[in-house]
Amino acid sequence: MGYDGVVQAVRQTQIAAQVSGAIVTLDVKPGDTVKAGQVLVRLDARAAERAAFASAAQVRAADAVHEVASRDYERNRQLFEKGYISKAGLDRAEAQFKSAQAQAAAQLASAQAARAESDFYVVRAPYTGLIAEVPVVLGDMAMPGRRLMTLYDPAALRVSVAVPQTLAGAVTLDRPPGVELPDVVQGRLDAVGAQLLPAVDPATHTQELRLDLPASLAGVRPGMFARVWLAPPGSDTRLYVPARAVMRRAELSAVYVIAKDGAPHLRQVRIGRREGDSIEILSGVALGEHVALDPQAAARTH
Repeated sequence: MGYDGVVQAVRQTQIAAQVSGAIVTLDVKPGDTVKAGQVLVRLDARAAERAAFASAAQVRAADAVHEVASRDYERNRQLFEKGYISKAGLDRAEAQFKSAQAQAAAQLASAQAARAESDFYVVRAPYTGLIAEVPVVLGDMAMPGRRLMTLYDPAALRVSVAVPQTLAGAVTLDRPPGVELPDVVQGRLDAVGAQLLPAVDPATHTQELRLDLPASLAGVRPGMFARVWLAPPGSDTRLYVPARAVMRRAELSAVYVIAKDGAPHLRQVRIGRREGDSIEILSGVALGEHVALDPQAAARTH
């Protein structure tokens, strides 16, 4: 039995801006293949660069104050040991030293944050993938959270389909479900992995079945229509007929079934995968029935 599903990307990322800035370079477009670490977008980082430069200058100033306070504290400690100054004087020198030390550490942390923020103005690909959508153009203003593009991994695709809960338990990797991708891949594909989500939809009494597709299928994209074929529970026997016995007319597949009186009767069938010179029959013909090997000859006697 066939069930309609949709192709999904196992790994898909919506890349959003983390800072504000005008887009000054946009190096990719939809359909481009990018590598991990490749530059995708550059934002105007002049304000961030100035802030980072100012923070670096403040760090140098704080370091200078800290160095002076350290030397002053050391001198006061030596004077206190010789009895030339009071304990209160030493405490004031120590407090100034610790304050300068804390200020230097705070300025250093602020500078590191400024440098880290400047990295957000260059957006790079998190992994090798394909650009699916770019909703911005050169010169647009990026804001924190605004989506810049969508990236997905074309080597990791799956089909998601809702199946009746009565059939869900019949899915096993020993007999992987067949997957059809019309107009993209000829014939059927065997899923390389299956995952049945435990939740049951209370409205439709179905469960979501996810089937992993073979890697790097040419022309397959997320959102495409797919059809999944599941065998009913207990139907372990597969029925095959010679390929030359199947007659095809556009979307119709049929065979001539020979009745007990010897007369051929045209019957529509649903076909499955092809193995050598034989084709699997999913429905339309029962085990033990006879089919005509020459449909054209059977049509002339029909």
